Amino acid sequence: MTHAEEEPVVHILWMNGGLSCDGDSVALTAATQPSIEEIVLGALPGLPKVAVHWPLIDFECGPEQGADSFIEWWHKADRGELEPFVLVVEGSIPNEAIKSEGYWCGFGNNPLTGQPMTTSEWLDRLAPKATALLAVGTCATYGGIHAMAGNPTGAMGVPDYLGWDWKSKAGLPIVCVPGCPIHPDNLSETILYLLYQVAGQAPMIPLDEALRPRWLFEATVHQGCDRAGYYEEGVFAKEYGSPECLVKLGCWGPVVKCNVPKRGWINGVGGCPNVGGICIACTMPGFPDKFMPFMDKPPGATVSSAASGMYGTVIRTLRGFTQRTVDKEPTWRAKGTELRTGYQKTW
Repeated sequence: MTHAEEEPVVHILWMNGGLSCDGDSVALTAATQPSIEEIVLGALPGLPKVAVHWPLIDFECGPEQGADSFIEWWHKADRGELEPFVLVVEGSIPNEAIKSEGYWCGFGNNPLTGQPMTTSEWLDRLAPKATALLAVGTCATYGGIHAMAGNPTGAMGVPDYLGWDWKSKAGLPIVCVPGCPIHPDNLSETILYLLYQVAGQAPMIPLDEALRPRWLFEATVHQGCDRAGYYEEGVFAKEYGSPECLVKLGCWGPVVKCNVPKRGWINGVGGCPNVGGICIACTMPGFPDKFMPFMDKPPGATVSSAASGMYGTVIRTLRGFTQRTVDKEPTWRAKGTELRTGYQKTW
């Protein structure tokens, strides 16, 4: 194969220079369906060749020094020398226009001035050139903790910054995969979908009104929760460590769009309510402000749990009766000379 015939490379530029804790990067290392290694090594059929420029694993390179200048890949993309590339944004975007000096956060330096390049400037430069734009974690998608009331930075999510109707040059909307931190497989699966789409092997990614992948976020926590049956029967936990429904302890699961209880956290194991933690709604655009104070009963929980309690009393009684009648063997299963199954002899 000649140089001109070499397989094209899809570059993934991972920018974690926003306001964040890097928890979403750490979470991705735990993905198994698929793993990030399978994506990077091209172990899945039909994947284009991928080059991932990700601060968490690019151990040979410093931002400006090292075997290869890590930030140079961003400058190449800015100069139009990377095509195509997927821009991944981790962390919320602070508003740099609300002050007269200084900066809230940046990513590498501007080679012309030697001064830090702000996260928002990188977004302004690279978003128009990107084939796809992926916001990972609740900070990047909707602002998250840094964007709560009273914050001094004016932080916001990528859709707030670029516009909720923004489209890439390939016609793709911003793809948001929220979570605090993000679910490992939700992220790796979305990256996989976008790579297949860039390769022309998948249709337009289906997103909901909050730009979340529909197949991951169309069901609520409650619908996939191990404890949902207790709610139906009106049985609620009074303290942590109990196996019953956690709504009275402050769980927002009945209204929150998230698949973590059904999917588990790693290899199908774990997930907040599954292991005893209430849902605090970290995948929702209104998080955290609209769901605080945590560990208090959500609005309507008193009414819904009371109604569930009355309804559940009847259900438990009926099910108890049924259990008592079906939790035993039929009487004809016994030793003896008489066949008592009801079988009629034909000879």
